[in-house]
This record gives sequence, C-alpha cells and structure tokens, in this order.
Amino acid sequence: MSDCTNLELAVKQIEFARQYTLTLLDGLTDEQWFAQPAEGITHVAWQVGHLAMAQYGLCLFRVRGRSADDTQLMSSRFRKQFSRGSRPNPVAEENPKPEEIRTVLQRVHEQAMREFSDYDDASLSDPVEEPYAVYANKLGALFFCAHHEMLHAGQIGLLRRTLGCEPIR
Repeated sequence: MSDCTNLELAVKQIEFARQYTLTLLDGLTDEQWFAQPAEGITHVAWQVGHLAMAQYGLCLFRVRGRSADDTQLMSSRFRKQFSRGSRPNPVAEENPKPEEIRTVLQRVHEQAMREFSDYDDASLSDPVEEPYAVYANKLGALFFCAHHEMLHAGQIGLLRRTLGCEPIR
C-alpha cells in the first residue's frame, strides 16, 4: 500500500463509497425510488437524500462551519426532510424528484471534493462530538462520512433486492 495521509485515505474512502452508491442507483426508475417493501419502511429517495444531507454535515459544516453559499447546495427544506431522525415520506409527489435528489447529492459531493484541498492536519485535529469514526475530531467526521454512506448503500442494496433487481457484483 502506498503511503498517504489520513486525509487522503479518508477522501479515497468517501470516493469509493460514493461510486458504490451510484452503481446501486443505476437503472432504477423514478417509481422504484419511492417504493417501500412495507408501510413505514424506508425508500431509495430518502436514503439518497439523507446521504446528501449527511455528507454536507460531516464533510463541510462540521469541518468549516456554515458558509453563505451553503444554501445553494441544498435548501433548508431538503436538509430537514432528510436529516437524521426524519421519516421517509411515502407520497412521491411530496418529495423532491429523483433527478433533484441526485443533483443535490452530486453538488454536495463536488463541493466537498473541492474543499478537501483546503483542509490541513491542524484544522482536522480539532475535536467534534459524535458521530465520528476512527478519531474524535474533524478527520474522524470525514472517515465517518464514508462508513455512513456504506451503511446506507447496504440499505439501498436491500431495497433493490425487494424490487426484484439483481445484486451488484
């Protein structure tokens, strides 16, 4: 394994998790995004919206605070609809369309990737409260982003199976 910094390792894990998630989303119809295996259970749209909101929180907000430009990444309504503790709304028409959710997911990810180059070891060693992984600091929030995404990718994978989709190999 080549030598890399902790930040580079965290970024590689975030990239890997995102690519895996996008693979799981390939081929799903808009209707499948809102299908629930049973009433009150999650759907793909909520999982993906939650990943966008969580990446914003873990990779941007927790590391550098709120920026004036953050409202252009996602609306307050979007953030609240997909935040931790929220419940998936089963009514497709009351949710953002899958295309909008994917756009927000991509926009947040691209912004995080741009800002990673601004982070340094000193700033990433500042402590944060849970959730984090590996370290109880801002770097740990970045590691948790990748772990969190893989957890939700597993849920998307299970939802795919309930929809009759083939597993990703």
